Amino acid sequence: MSVSSFNPPVRTLMGPGPSDVHPRILSALARPTIGHLDPAFVQMMDELKSLLQYAMQTKNELTIPVSAPGSAGMETCFVNLIEPGDKVVVCQNGVFGGRMKENVERIGATAIMVEDDWGKAVDPDKLESVLKKNKDVSIVAFVHAETSTGVLSDAKTLTSIAKKYGCLTIVDAVTSLGGSELKVDEWGIDALYSGTQKCLSCTPGLSPVTFSERAINRIKERKTKVQSWFLDLNLVMGYWGEGAKRSYHHTAPVNALYGLHEALVLLKEEGLENAWNRHQLHHLALRDGFEAMGLNFLVKPEHRLPQLNAVGIPEGVDEAEVRKRLLLDYNLEIGAGLGALAGKVWRVGLMGHACNMKNIIFCLGAIDSVLTSMQAPINSGAAVSAAKLAAS
Repeated sequence: MSVSSFNPPVRTLMGPGPSDVHPRILSALARPTIGHLDPAFVQMMDELKSLLQYAMQTKNELTIPVSAPGSAGMETCFVNLIEPGDKVVVCQNGVFGGRMKENVERIGATAIMVEDDWGKAVDPDKLESVLKKNKDVSIVAFVHAETSTGVLSDAKTLTSIAKKYGCLTIVDAVTSLGGSELKVDEWGIDALYSGTQKCLSCTPGLSPVTFSERAINRIKERKTKVQSWFLDLNLVMGYWGEGAKRSYHHTAPVNALYGLHEALVLLKEEGLENAWNRHQLHHLALRDGFEAMGLNFLVKPEHRLPQLNAVGIPEGVDEAEVRKRLLLDYNLEIGAGLGALAGKVWRVGLMGHACNMKNIIFCLGAIDSVLTSMQAPINSGAAVSAAKLAAS
């Protein structure tokens, strides 16, 4: 077999992630590699930390990118803050709440579940009821933006309830960072993890995290060793400290961090609230297009995640065939449903650099064309004009 350089096809990525990477970020990735303890790189690390603090709206000293994808950011939060025998309340309304439960149990702790239907936000009343009955719980974990369903839960209220009962919070903000309102300090979030491949328009492979002073104190007061050497923040903190005096922990992904730095510069240039508003306004245009086509949304308007739209599949349509045709004929990627929603919804992403009217018109036109050719029961030709009207 003859093997040559890999040249990927040019796609428009409108699934649940990764999203389209901004050209400036791709350019940043190609800059010369330098040592991960080089003074110039250390200076860039300090800037990157400051930019992450801006994106998360926090002054937390321990705000860093974990050198691995969002799942490692999740594990970083759980293995550092939870010890065997602890009791943790986990709110689940989709796939990723289930992964939180898995983390808790692998540590040897007990997960007390607050469960809501997929497609619904986490119910604050249910959380409070569980905390009233379980006085020995020390941590509450929930997903802010549930990527499997397109639901945005009320992180501010959930965190407030957890605090009322003396609990720390662990929050999944993988899909919300840079795309939806998120205020770590104002809302009192103790530990939060995210990813770079969603609304930050960066490549996959890094996981921004942040920890409050309360969380850091809990980590320092642990009775047992963190079960992961690589993710042990007692060790990592020495590398991501201030200034040039840093202890070697691991070889940082130098060029990937160039890309994240550029992504955060782009976010700062646009302005955080402008980015939040852009995602919401473009979501409304996409919504109007889909509804004009005759497709329904899984989630109620007040809980919809603007950057991840769970759209119902028309009756009698082979949803996998639609996605296949979109990919082969239009180089357009949208996502399938996960878990309980497999075969029931498409997940259409509007994230970061991909969140623009050009992509909305292209996506609606392509889906309209494919469904019409399959004689699906839709209002052919109505979607694009409805989206344009919404945007005007």
